[in-house]
Amino acid sequence: MKQKLLTGFCLLALLGGFVPRQTPSHYIQTGTVEELYDLFRRTPDRIPLISAHRGGPAPRFPENCIPTFARTLSQGYALIEFDVQRSADDSLVVMHDDRLDRTTNGTGPVKDHTYGQLRKLRLEDNEGTLTPYGIPTLSEVLWWAKGKTVLTLDPKRSVPAERIVAAIREAGAEAYTVVITYTADQAARYHRLHPGLVLSVSIKQPADLRRLDSLGVPADRMLAFVGVSEPDSSLYGLLHEKGIYASLGTMGNLDKMAEARGEGVYRELIGRGADVLSTDRPAAVAQAFAPLLPRRSSKARYFREYEVYGNR
Repeated sequence: MKQKLLTGFCLLALLGGFVPRQTPSHYIQTGTVEELYDLFRRTPDRIPLISAHRGGPAPRFPENCIPTFARTLSQGYALIEFDVQRSADDSLVVMHDDRLDRTTNGTGPVKDHTYGQLRKLRLEDNEGTLTPYGIPTLSEVLWWAKGKTVLTLDPKRSVPAERIVAAIREAGAEAYTVVITYTADQAARYHRLHPGLVLSVSIKQPADLRRLDSLGVPADRMLAFVGVSEPDSSLYGLLHEKGIYASLGTMGNLDKMAEARGEGVYRELIGRGADVLSTDRPAAVAQAFAPLLPRRSSKARYFREYEVYGNR
């Protein structure tokens, strides 16, 4: 008995600042690829979605960092967008910039450092404050996200498509991962490597959709990124007719407009045809979306709120 009590006290000491405090976490759960297709199939009762750009960084929470992702999910339902680079020893790490200088206490190109060197670094938030958090690997993020959210994975130019597909297969993450592509040819390459993947594709005019169709990328594998400014309403109509969600990037000018004019800006963007807002302000968008959520939706089964234990 004494030994058990001693073990318990040791665990408490090791946990340090852990507080058994319950906080909400908002999970988007797609257990199969068919459920992921259904989540992104545009229907009249669709639930507008938030994509947290670079995971939703905030003071003391750096971009592209698992604790930041978890914090974002505590504020509302969100897809988690993140970036992948390749290290000197061919490890896939979660980092936006080619260089370490802006977001870590390291310097120089990511590609010139091994993962052993990168794992010793600490991430800085957007104000340059050093945090206790390290650089995660792609594998760590894929395993963390299962049952929690849908990832939108942005591979940087140094990362071969084959490596991304292999990592998704190894983690069994096809049911909750969308791969971002920038050209029709790139989308077609990913589709050939893994026909089951959902792809974020760039569609800014009808010709872009026709090009993807000619290359064999099916509409039910597409999430259409329409740019960082609103497209013509006819493009929204075309995408919705095909059952494709339209994702609008508000990071930058549109987020600044909403910050100045109020959350109604986000509701207006959804009202004019956007289905997903990719934003640097996920908490503000979550608040703006509250009046827009349908009372009943065929998509509701993918959204779950849980009470989870948090840290101080």
